[in-house]
Amino acid sequence: MKPTPESTGPDADPAGADPVAKARLYGEPMFALPQDLYIPPEALEVFLETFQGPLDLLLYLIRRQNFNILDIPMADVTRQYLAYIDQLRAHNLELAGEYLLMAAMLIEIKSRMLLPVRRADEGAEAEDPRAELVRRLLEYEQMKQAALEIDALPQLGRDFLPTGLSIETVALPRLPEVRTEDLQQAWAAILARAKLVEHHHIAREELSVRDHMGQVLRRLQHCRFAEFNTLFDLSHGVQGLVVTFIAVLELAREQLIELTQAEAFAPIYLRLAFRSSAD
Repeated sequence: MKPTPESTGPDADPAGADPVAKARLYGEPMFALPQDLYIPPEALEVFLETFQGPLDLLLYLIRRQNFNILDIPMADVTRQYLAYIDQLRAHNLELAGEYLLMAAMLIEIKSRMLLPVRRADEGAEAEDPRAELVRRLLEYEQMKQAALEIDALPQLGRDFLPTGLSIETVALPRLPEVRTEDLQQAWAAILARAKLVEHHHIAREELSVRDHMGQVLRRLQHCRFAEFNTLFDLSHGVQGLVVTFIAVLELAREQLIELTQAEAFAPIYLRLAFRSSAD
């Protein structure tokens, strides 16, 4: 029996041998490469380093070889820089433009270093042709390091996301608090009204604050609210008004009554204070 071409081809498996996958496509093994497979040459290119500009490339060449940035060996750096430019021009001519400008600057610096050194006036040392390049490299390195530190900070949308929590609350209307000035104005109005109906009596009368406190409490027990002005009997004179006012203050201090007011400059009302069962 003669062997068929399929059994003698390069992809034929030896008898009794397990097939070995040459590749995997979506997890499935492929034991033979497709005949119509086309791989463009540029698809196999690998760029190991990417740079953001000429200064970035120069800084990489200097730091990779541990050169002193204050004493750059221009010959070695220029040669390596031009080698990278040649590779870059073969693929992206527009991108190589700014790199070519830096290459011209490096060649100029190298040429100036080959010339005899001229002494400056008054015996001062001549300026190093590399000084301007070193200054730009140091500034770029500082800015690059600052950018890396800023990028390492947590950012909204990249490292964390905002969260929100809604809580349903029932807002209860809060009455304005009675200020000391409000009591002073109410008391001044009562005194002004009392002077209009004041009578001169010559008599000795003993007034008790506790008695007036009891009278105020008994009155509030029969009504929910009592207006502040109605607690004062103008016929008792100024002394009676003063004692009644002190009685109201004592009841408020002992938290036996509450003073309320619907709005600013509105009448002041009194009511008995509500005490919880825990009290």
